[in-house]
Order: sequence, then C-alpha cells, then structure tokens
Amino acid sequence: MTGRLLTLPAVKEMLERAGTAPRRSLGQNFVVDPNTVRRIARLAGIGPGDRVVEIGAGLGSLTLALASTGAEVVAVETDGRLVPLLFHAVGDAAVDRASESADDGTPQRATAVDAAPGSVVANPPKFERAGAHPVRVVHADARRLDWNALLEGTDWHLVANLPYNIATSLVLTVLDGVPAVTRLLVMCQREAAERLAAAPGSGAYGAVSVRVALHADAELVGAVPASVFFPRPEVESALVRIVRRSPPIQPELRAEVNRLVTAAFAHRRQMLRRTLRGALDDADRTLARAGVNPTDRPERLGLAEWVRLAEFSLATPAQS
Repeated sequence: MTGRLLTLPAVKEMLERAGTAPRRSLGQNFVVDPNTVRRIARLAGIGPGDRVVEIGAGLGSLTLALASTGAEVVAVETDGRLVPLLFHAVGDAAVDRASESADDGTPQRATAVDAAPGSVVANPPKFERAGAHPVRVVHADARRLDWNALLEGTDWHLVANLPYNIATSLVLTVLDGVPAVTRLLVMCQREAAERLAAAPGSGAYGAVSVRVALHADAELVGAVPASVFFPRPEVESALVRIVRRSPPIQPELRAEVNRLVTAAFAHRRQMLRRTLRGALDDADRTLARAGVNPTDRPERLGLAEWVRLAEFSLATPAQS
C-alpha cells in the first residue's frame, strides 16, 4: 500500500491477499470512503502536535486520515489477523512521507507493538523522526487495556470507528477512568450515539446520557450512511463529539449519581417516588428536600437535578 487513503478495491485486495475476511463477531465494518475518514479527522479537530489514540484501527482507513493531519497516533487493534495489514498500511504511509521530509533522506517505518491481546508493553517504542507522521500500532483488546501504561501525559484525543457491541461501555470506561483523554470523536450505531448525547426529555435520554453528562458535554455532529462501510452494516451510524469538562465531579458524588440513575431508569415509565423507593431510605422526603417532584419520571431530570438528589441522598443518615 501507499500513503493514499483506503478505498473499497484496496480493502478487498488487502483482505484477499491475506486470505481473511471481516469478522461479524468483532463488529468489523471497515470504512472504505476517503471523504468519510477525512471528515472524521476534521470534526475531531486534531492537527500537528496533537496526540490521538484510535480504538479498533482495523486495516488503517481512519488511521491514515488521522496521521495525515500531523498528529501522533496510537492505533489499537485486537484482531491479530489484521495487525500485520495495519502495520503495513501505516508503515508504507510513513515511508512515503519520510522519504520526502526526513533530514537525512532515510525512510523509517511505523513501529509495531505486536503483543498478545490484553497485554501491556512497558516502554513501548515510538517514532524519533522529524517531519513524518508518528504512528504506533498496538495489538491489544481495548476492553482490557492498561490505559495508564498506554498513554503518557494528558490531553489525548480518542477517535474511533467503534464496534457497535462495545461502543457505549468503552466510552463510559474512558470517561470514568481515563482522565488523560480529554476529547472523544466516536462513530457508532446511531441509536447508541443518540443515547450518549441525549438531552433530558428526549426518548433517547437515559442512564447512559446522565453518566456521560457527569464528565463531559456531548453532541451529535453528523450521520454516516451504511454505504461507506465494507461489509455494509444493517444499521445507520452517527458521529458523537464528547469534550471533558473541568473540574470533575468528586468520585463519591459521581458514584451516587450513577447508582440513582441506574435504579431510576430501570423502570423509566414509573414515577421517581416508586422507582427510587429501593435506592433511597425515604424516597419522598429526599426527593422533596432536593426540590424534585416525586411524581416526575426519570427522563425529566437534568444533570443538576441528579447531582442535587445525590447530594441529599449522601447527606441523609441511613435508617437503622
């Protein structure tokens, strides 16, 4: 491959030469439209000097677009069949750029970390070459990553075409436990995207929406048609931009909000006085003290109301 962005013929050729095919069990739908990956990189707002971690890099479609902005990219892929193909794609791209811009004219490839899925490599290698796109390929399962070992420093961007079956859980994991990631631009199934960014009162608003709002501001920034993927999925996709706020809500209060919204949205059509009866020692009294109508349903409460309710819940002595 060269430094060009991947198209459908290129992706098919890569898979055919490797004697492999996309795995449905891993949610593999590769982006085969260069305009789409360019759009994602643009919406992510990244450029030279930025640091990006990409989850589910696949064959490198999005990786190449991210690297073309001049950002440093850590590309994580769990499928060992694809890691050599990904390394080949981004390595050749680095060679093309390096041959044009390296001071000594010596091309150097991307560095691959070919560890077993879930493992962490101490002191992972990096680029040490001026004028080229730094790309590091990491073979690991994102659900079991040691994020602190993977990411050094702060102010990382996470940009990804996320498999539909892990999108929500991965976003919440990063928001809850990886403060080094301050901005996310993720593509996932449209319904999941809507839940991540939903506002109070909407049909998509739920416990996930509140958990995201505890950390960050989230917004839908675009739709993605099924036609840009290979193989073509049966669902539509959407892009969500998530920007972490500062300062963060204290962990104890955040945990209490999570506990309450999980209980409340388990029966979202019921009134709060009923659905929170098992979660609060005196639901009616605590709701009243927090200024929340006990007859409201959970989707009517915004983040401020959930936080205030959690504060009163923590301040209420447990009944003996």
